[in-house]
Amino acid sequence: MPKPVQQAIVIGLGQFGFTLARTLAERDVEVLAVDLREDLVQAIAPYVSDAACLDATETESLAKLAPKQRDFCICAIGDDARDATILCTALLRQLGARRVIARASDELLARILNLVGAHQVVNPEREFGQRFANQILHAGLLDEMRLGDDIVVSEVECPRAFIGRSLRELTLPARFGVTVVALRRRDGAVKMPDPNTPLADGDVLVIVARDGQAAKMSERS
Repeated sequence: MPKPVQQAIVIGLGQFGFTLARTLAERDVEVLAVDLREDLVQAIAPYVSDAACLDATETESLAKLAPKQRDFCICAIGDDARDATILCTALLRQLGARRVIARASDELLARILNLVGAHQVVNPEREFGQRFANQILHAGLLDEMRLGDDIVVSEVECPRAFIGRSLRELTLPARFGVTVVALRRRDGAVKMPDPNTPLADGDVLVIVARDGQAAKMSERS
């Protein structure tokens, strides 16, 4: 039985919202993209299921989008419209949205958005800055994704000292506190790790660990 298609509303089509809406659509999510600016709505229209030009801080206009029927609603309104972000987030909750994700540029706004009912608050600029700083400082660290306050999934280039050795032999959990959950081979194939198979040049390790542990492993290897 095919998996049901997810439906989403993305409100606010600045750089973050536009990219988010387009990426979700590329991953087979039915996206309704919304903004006050007609030019942004027209620009996103070819990439999403539907696009609407309206004021998402007006209850009647927002209700017409049927947020209760969507799997998730994202308030991606820009930094120059804090009041609109707060009001839109609160209205989405009042209209029964199942999952509301709101963008905040600072801690005060994040606290307010949590208070008015956001299920999740994101700060993409801060998160990207943290990830990019780690990539600059640790050359072998390719990407990171947080699973919580202290747990991170990291992609790390296989250190030269690991090439030709198996995960069983390397005992990474004991030595560095990291767990390899997948391997991405040079040809792009992603596989579950075989603890007895030697690692090869070009392998990328997908690691789950506490924050900073993958970088320490990369440095010390």
